[in-house]
Amino acid sequence: MDLPQYFVALILGIIEGLTEFLPVSSTGHLIIFGDLLNFNDEVSKVFEIVIQLGAILAVCWDYRQRLTDVALGITRYASARRFVTLLIVGFLPAAVLGVLFHSKIKGALFNPLTVATALVLGGFVILYLEKRNHRPRIHAIDDMRWTDALKVGFAQALAMIPGTSRSGATIMGGLIFGLSRKTATEFSFFLAIPTMFAATVYDVYKNREFLHLHDFPLFAIGFVAAFISAMWAVRGFIRFVSNHTFIAFAWYRIVFGLFVLATWYFGWVQWTEA
Repeated sequence: MDLPQYFVALILGIIEGLTEFLPVSSTGHLIIFGDLLNFNDEVSKVFEIVIQLGAILAVCWDYRQRLTDVALGITRYASARRFVTLLIVGFLPAAVLGVLFHSKIKGALFNPLTVATALVLGGFVILYLEKRNHRPRIHAIDDMRWTDALKVGFAQALAMIPGTSRSGATIMGGLIFGLSRKTATEFSFFLAIPTMFAATVYDVYKNREFLHLHDFPLFAIGFVAAFISAMWAVRGFIRFVSNHTFIAFAWYRIVFGLFVLATWYFGWVQWTEA
């Protein structure tokens, strides 16, 4: 499907912003739609990194008061230092495992068929977890212990497999380890800040030879689209999880993943397989 590159950038930016913080895998969606729109070269890989930064900045803006209070109070208040400690501890598993295995995983698994399979399997995992009797013992981030953050951090590391969903892994992991739905969701948002900033810096550095000034308008369109759509999605998602389960997202993953696999099986779309 050949469309003007700027229009493709707009579409992918919106997709990134809408899916980054939902348990449906933004990376997976970018891989699938990037392949469908013939935007899957080396420049596209850097583009995906840059627009993810736009999405995470939307969370920083939405929670700017909390982040400002923590930054200003880190030398004065134990609660601020404790909050930062939770984020550091939660960030470490993905950081260490990412440095060790990210390149190998990206080279072998970043393709639409792997993503579709992970979407389906992840959907069934969510359905299974939602059938369990969930009795939260932690109703606010300030009530979390460092061990709780570490467990959620290891859950987040599962998202190195494309299609798993970083937010899905952290939120579902949070529910398993006793966090309430809202607490698990908010901690997932905050944990995304150091994780995605670090991933962005790491990936941009490794792919710096593909950064060119003439691609700036393309990146800017995707960045702004991701920022605006992510801000809308985050606010709506917080309201949604306060009164609903994640079952709707599970069925979306299953149906979408099976549809992509069906298009491959019947030869309707020639997906990139590696």
